[in-house]
Amino acid sequence: ACNVQAMVFGNAGENSATGVCFTRSPTTGENVLYGEFLVNAQGEDVVSGARTPLPIANMRHLLPESYQELQRVRIILEKHFLDMQDIEFTIENGNFYCLQTRDGKRTGLAATRIAFEMVQQGLINSKQAVLRVPPDSIVSLLAPSFDNASQDQLVATGLPAGPGAASGHISFTAANADALAQQGKKAILCRIETCPDDVKGMLASEGILTTRGGVSSHAALVARQMGKVAIVGASAIRIDYEKSILTIGDHIFKEGDMISLDGTTGKIYAGAIATQDSEVQRVLNGDLEPDESETYQIFDTIMQWANSYRRLSVRANVDTPEQNNLAVRLGAEGIGLCRTEHMFFSGERLDIVRAMLIAVEANERKQAAMRLLPHQRDDFYQLFISLQGKPITIRLIDPPIHEFLPHDPSAKLNLAERLGLPYDIIQARVANMEEANPMLGHRGVRLGITHPEITKVQAHAIFEAAAQAIAEGVEVNVEVMVPFVAFQEEFDAQANIINRIAQQVMDYRQVQIPYKLGTMIELPRAALTADQIAKSAEFFSFGTNDLTQMCLGMSRDDVGGFLPTYLNNNVLQHNPFSSIDNIGVGALVRIAVEKGKLARPDIKTGICGEHGGDPASIKFFHDVGLDYISCSAPRVPVAILAAAQAAIEEENSNET
Repeated sequence: ACNVQAMVFGNAGENSATGVCFTRSPTTGENVLYGEFLVNAQGEDVVSGARTPLPIANMRHLLPESYQELQRVRIILEKHFLDMQDIEFTIENGNFYCLQTRDGKRTGLAATRIAFEMVQQGLINSKQAVLRVPPDSIVSLLAPSFDNASQDQLVATGLPAGPGAASGHISFTAANADALAQQGKKAILCRIETCPDDVKGMLASEGILTTRGGVSSHAALVARQMGKVAIVGASAIRIDYEKSILTIGDHIFKEGDMISLDGTTGKIYAGAIATQDSEVQRVLNGDLEPDESETYQIFDTIMQWANSYRRLSVRANVDTPEQNNLAVRLGAEGIGLCRTEHMFFSGERLDIVRAMLIAVEANERKQAAMRLLPHQRDDFYQLFISLQGKPITIRLIDPPIHEFLPHDPSAKLNLAERLGLPYDIIQARVANMEEANPMLGHRGVRLGITHPEITKVQAHAIFEAAAQAIAEGVEVNVEVMVPFVAFQEEFDAQANIINRIAQQVMDYRQVQIPYKLGTMIELPRAALTADQIAKSAEFFSFGTNDLTQMCLGMSRDDVGGFLPTYLNNNVLQHNPFSSIDNIGVGALVRIAVEKGKLARPDIKTGICGEHGGDPASIKFFHDVGLDYISCSAPRVPVAILAAAQAAIEEENSNET
């Protein structure tokens, strides 16, 4: 076959031209022509930079008849393709020729506005509009951004782990970051990697930067949960704690120097760059009325459409009322994962947990655990009040021991002074608890079985808080989750304790507390024997972070050494800690769901790992039949959109 095409020339004189344009703004979505053209020029002249093109709006005056023809063609193309178009055109001696058209690339803001306005114009319906908005792009409507970031200031890149933009003073310790915040100054916490000791500083900081770790590292997980800007795994950076310097090539930064992070792109800039909150975020924060922001109204309408089509319920992984309030404003229907150990990451509480873990005698451990009771009880009570009847899945304490123990001499000395114990005793007990592989060690259900007093105190805290809330007329919907279960017998041992405590509290308070007991499926054996575990467990929540580690034999904190090579050589198509491995890890999820429902047809199934906020993973979870997904609060709109798209695509597939 042979195509014969006529040539047209935009350089035939002053009534000739060539140009490129979008039928709507690809930046804002505004319904106006957006592009540029050159009079008496060919296409190469427009893109080469040899001449400065004119804004497309100038055509109205220079070539009015051709401009009207462009407007007519624009309407025809959008009616035919039902989408914003990217057009190339030539005008030869006053005659307009459309050379080619294609769907135009656009920002998240533009995608949302174009989809919304095309529904208003009757070009598409609301289902098509929901499908038009890439779920990940909706984050751009919420994240703060830099007013003007110069490429000259760009010094390094890392893995984007928490969207948004932040500037602040470099701080190498949590204490210094907190001190800066107390002074009203902004801090960027810069660490080789983070641990629970850093959480107070992370909370006080505007952003977090680490040189090690991946998108599922401690820094990334905690930052996303807190809604902090974060960049991790910036391997080109060297941090010297002793000298208090951060080195990037020839650039040397001292503690207190200003640095800026773009957590959406992973770019790191020298110096301070001004930031601004998005309109949508200002409305959610109560700083702007909804009717004063057209962008918020469009965002809210798209979310309402998505909510009307999705089957999966969407919850959030949060630990505090403040985090829950944000999640609810973004559309969350409850808490899918409340990590109780995250409630212990600061001040006195961390010391109590450490005292509990290093205790030698059961009585000593019980005393420490009892000191936690009022803190935990108040935490859960505040969450129940905040939720107002929405469900909450509370995971019993699951600390890999190494994350809570002090490691450097100064931290051990501080703990010894606070507990009133000799330094040598602290040193010996910590050394005695060190594990070769703590992620597979004394954690989760194993900690509860060897030290049942910990489970008892947590159960008391949960049910006493629930009883107090119910007595005040607040509806409570609580699910207690036992983590890291591999054997039905493990679950049963913990369930016996929890049920006994629940009954004691209900009898004493003369109140009925509705609750469910379930487990986190994060070990391959648990997935393969889900029919046995489901005889006792009323719900499954898949912890896909650990399930991925266990299934693939990869540490999420150490994949940085080989994962880029795997991706570049197509050994893997994507990071399995960001988007679920459907064939391997997904098979375990599917087996567990099928076996669990065989043993208990009404079992509730959900996912609370980081994959709960990934659109591709959400489609898999929809297809496999889960009941809900749970993700970090800032990812809730992404999850809502992705869940709606999965449902619409399934419906469309069934119709064909």
